[in-house]
Amino acid sequence: MSMTENISGQQVKQSEWLEQWTLLQDNELFLFKDWILPNTLEDFRDKEVLECGCGGGQHTSFIAPYAKSVTAVDLNTTELAQERNKKSVNINYVEADIAKMDLKKKFDIVFSIGVIHHTDDPDMTVENLKKHVKEGGRFIVWVYSKEGNALVKYGVEPLRKMFLKNMSRENLLGLSKAVTAALYIPVYTLYMLPFKFLPFYEYFGNFRKMTFERNNLNVFDKLNAPQVDFISKERIEKWFSRDEFENVSINPYKGVSWSASGVRKISK
Repeated sequence: MSMTENISGQQVKQSEWLEQWTLLQDNELFLFKDWILPNTLEDFRDKEVLECGCGGGQHTSFIAPYAKSVTAVDLNTTELAQERNKKSVNINYVEADIAKMDLKKKFDIVFSIGVIHHTDDPDMTVENLKKHVKEGGRFIVWVYSKEGNALVKYGVEPLRKMFLKNMSRENLLGLSKAVTAALYIPVYTLYMLPFKFLPFYEYFGNFRKMTFERNNLNVFDKLNAPQVDFISKERIEKWFSRDEFENVSINPYKGVSWSASGVRKISK
């Protein structure tokens, strides 16, 4: 039977996330499969899994049919995630700050997709998540990269902070839909040409694979997220130090993010 626990977190709750995941859903399984590579859904089979930052429970729903159990943690959205996955009986929901929580347990797989870069201190968050990985267990993350995101960091982010953070989420949703619609013009004209030097060239290749609703989610997320810390290659390599992990895989994804995983070394 699914259950919800409450564990007080140190990071301040941010209503933007509940509003985002109430308005929108991430339903593209192919993206999740890409982000966890070289791992596959089969690697979750019969495993005790910790999901760090479950949002509206979309990724939880991908994992639950395979896992022995899923512990889904979020500071802002656990009730929403539970409602959307109410038919699954192997999921426990924990309301907590993933940077501070202590679940008194280690897991076969700990994963965090699209969340760590939105925390107050990504480095501290990662160190805490690693404490929950069993020896021989897997740690999987996907984060926005510093590389390839200069336009977002120095263009979109200042505009968001100055003009958008106090806008109602409904109005922001309208704006994001207008921006998304406008992007279809260059994406299906200029970006169809072999001009790989253009910013977000690889990223817009994915844009053409997805529905308008999913593309709008990407735009809305950029305009809505209360904070973001873009992660450099050097930084993510430190997270997966060869002193702690083996079978490490760190790969750029579409020029704007990192997918990374490793197996926690067994003490000798």
